[in-house]
Amino acid sequence: MPHQPHTSVPHLRSAPGAPGPSDAAPALLGYAGVRLAGMAILAVWAAVAGVDGLHRLKGRWDAVWYVRIAENGYGYEVRLPDGSVHSDLAFFPLLPALERGLSAVLPGVGAATAGLVVAWAAAFAAAWGIYAVGAHIAGRRAGVLLAVLWGVYPTAFVQSMAYTETLFTALAAWSLYAVLTGRWIAAGALCALAGLTRPSAAALVAALGITAVVGLIRDRRLPWRTVAGVVLAPLGWLGYVVFVAVREGSPTAYFEVQAAWGNNIDGGLALARFVGEQLTGPNPLAGVGLLAALGLLGWVVWLCVRQRQPLPVLVYTIGIVVISLIGAAYFGSRPRLIMPAFPLLLPAAVALARLRQRTATAVVALLAVASGGYGAFTLLGSGPP
Repeated sequence: MPHQPHTSVPHLRSAPGAPGPSDAAPALLGYAGVRLAGMAILAVWAAVAGVDGLHRLKGRWDAVWYVRIAENGYGYEVRLPDGSVHSDLAFFPLLPALERGLSAVLPGVGAATAGLVVAWAAAFAAAWGIYAVGAHIAGRRAGVLLAVLWGVYPTAFVQSMAYTETLFTALAAWSLYAVLTGRWIAAGALCALAGLTRPSAAALVAALGITAVVGLIRDRRLPWRTVAGVVLAPLGWLGYVVFVAVREGSPTAYFEVQAAWGNNIDGGLALARFVGEQLTGPNPLAGVGLLAALGLLGWVVWLCVRQRQPLPVLVYTIGIVVISLIGAAYFGSRPRLIMPAFPLLLPAAVALARLRQRTATAVVALLAVASGGYGAFTLLGSGPP
């Protein structure tokens, strides 16, 4: 029988070290397999359509903004016909900084290609960290399946793009693993880097902070390493917000930049309005489907709670989901924004771990084909949501 998930987490325990390459090999190989399947489907589809699939991965949409920042620094704006301004200050600096650095040390490698290298390397670091967290909570086999399931997430094609999803997820997963194993300074440092990658690092900051507060209440003491980790955690996110504020001469400048992009926090009003429009529009079944999807998401969150996942993992997961739903962003982007909440897949990983190897492999293969097909359809169509 597979190792069962912890029923409670009253204490975070130390461990001798992170799982090494040999221990994580099944997870990394499985992840590589499903992602290669997705890329193969994209390559075949692109060849049939006569388009450049690689260009979709590194040279369009948000990837273009990151490359421009890497090559020229901040300061680029686009004024739309309605008068609104899209500023590159909406994009956090870690990925373009890595693109710039890598292209500087590798002759002939441009920032766009460097972005792909960073994203792909980060994807394996993320799969490794996801395995580490999953194995720590629910056993090695569930950890392997958790990493593989993340690779067949519906919008997993973004994991192969020069986007921030893989870099952020890698930093978040290893930060959570550090908390679970009592390494608070490492957790805080990784969280700070995550805060230089995506604004949703606020969920990770909350996970560390709430875990520390609960530990203080429980133990009536707070070790200095825990304090140091909690202090480090928000510095990346806060540092970038302060940078934008100083640059633009307004303490709320970062939030104004995001609002101009339509990414302001509205408490979920935009989401409710969109679902309502679908329900009352010419195709109400689309609205019903959206409600079903949201209901499924709520049910999976409840399964994570019932599974009694460790407090920092649960807070992080719920935080990512909430942040993804309460913004005014385009509805289609929300599945991608939720993707870093990899613990949502842990109940499914544990269920698959109970099945025979052949059955679990067949399920994963089917999901890989479906994910790869959806990814190719999206990348070669209107683009990533």
